[in-house]
Amino acid sequence: MLSSTSRRRFPALGAALIAVVATLALLSPSAPATAAEGDTAATVGVATRPAGEDGRPDGRSRFTYTADPGQSVTDRVLVGNTGTARQDFTVYATDAYNGDDGGFALLTTAETPTAVGAWLRFDDGSDRATFSLEPNEVRLLTFTIAFPADATPGDHVGGLVASVVEPGQQVTVDRRVATTISARVSGELQPQLSISSYDASYEGDWWNPFAGDVRLRYTVTNPGNVALAANLTSGVSTWFGLPATGMQGGSIPVLLPGSTATYEFTLSGAGQWLFLNPRTVLSPFVDSPDASQQVSVTPVSRDAIAFAVPWTLLILLAVAAGVFFLLRWRRRRDEARAQEWMDYMERATAAEAKELAAAAGAGTP
Repeated sequence: MLSSTSRRRFPALGAALIAVVATLALLSPSAPATAAEGDTAATVGVATRPAGEDGRPDGRSRFTYTADPGQSVTDRVLVGNTGTARQDFTVYATDAYNGDDGGFALLTTAETPTAVGAWLRFDDGSDRATFSLEPNEVRLLTFTIAFPADATPGDHVGGLVASVVEPGQQVTVDRRVATTISARVSGELQPQLSISSYDASYEGDWWNPFAGDVRLRYTVTNPGNVALAANLTSGVSTWFGLPATGMQGGSIPVLLPGSTATYEFTLSGAGQWLFLNPRTVLSPFVDSPDASQQVSVTPVSRDAIAFAVPWTLLILLAVAAGVFFLLRWRRRRDEARAQEWMDYMERATAAEAKELAAAAGAGTP
């Protein structure tokens, strides 16, 4: 079993750099610090990984718990220095949130957590651990998450953060690597996503009636208490339900309970059929390798109406209509002129006949 602090090679924990969240926070706006002249530049490396009771990495990529209100769970994390110089570490828990674009993020170091990030304590009862590690050195930390007696049912998501602050001449960089904490409080689960708004617009070259894009902009809300990701399938139909594009797939990342995010998606290959009816089906799911966390969620769908004016076709129709009416007008004009000539000839002939008859009558004895 590893002791609380052990010295060994650390390749396995290097993989923890792919753990769910990694942030780089600039604490002052300037250029990064450099090594002193003549010194070899040191690299900074931070890694965390869940550990088993034997103190070794146990294959988990996140901390996942299900507990009753008032219950406590104990777990372990390995923190390692994968850099080339001695580093001072601060390890603490914080809460997660979704940005306006749906991106998954953690509270900044200065912000105080109020949910799962506030429930975690280390062995000494503190909410953070500070220590130094030499290159390739690891430390095993044991922590306890105490679920409050009044904790609401559903998912509470945060991260266990290992932070190394690099002071420099003009800038201080806070390098943070975090492993997700997904804590589910037992009780009535309400897994649900809704599409609260759904808009569509057509984009394409006016002269090409056979190609274009339908740009979708939709807002997804998680009104339930389960963190959900979703796969989506979108397509466009036109008159009489005929398909105007093929079905195209996509996805949205995990949306935490109570969060709202707006996304954009582009459907290509839509012709200018004048009337377009884009539609999206959202199929939510729990993005967790833990089968016990999975729940059944009802898909949701929305559609909209967009207009794609076939300008080239309209121009051709306008030209054809113009030619048709021009030819019709000319034909009618020619017919009228012909009729006028015929009427004139008839009058002239009648007058000539009348003159001849008068002359003949005058010459009779």
